[in-house]
Amino acid sequence: MSTKVRLEFHTISARMRALQLPEVDVVVGIARGGIVPACMVAHQLGVPLVLLHLNYRDDHNRPQRPQPQLLGPIPFDPTGKRVLLVDDVSVTGATLGVARSYLKGATLTTLTLKGKADLVLFPEVRDCVDWPWRAE
Repeated sequence: MSTKVRLEFHTISARMRALQLPEVDVVVGIARGGIVPACMVAHQLGVPLVLLHLNYRDDHNRPQRPQPQLLGPIPFDPTGKRVLLVDDVSVTGATLGVARSYLKGATLTTLTLKGKADLVLFPEVRDCVDWPWRAE
């Protein structure tokens, strides 16, 4: 069994406060993994939060579809908006790529806690993470 890196909530929060975030009109969180970090960022920036229900992996982090799939309607018109797209982890970029395709017309910046994005909170973390908001 692989060891997970434990990141405490206060550590994540402090790193997020120290990050130079762009000016945006809305934060879009990819549900489910991106919900908590997107809430934190939207609160910090004082902007609305919208959830984009995309799903690719199951609760054990195994792919359950050939690609990420949109599970509900896009809850706003992104045209002309400055959007910060947030997910917890991006390994291949597939989910962010699919989300980007649904947010056409927006000026988009991506943020993840680890992995690949425009802004990455923990670029030094390579292992799996034990997030403080996940009940296992």
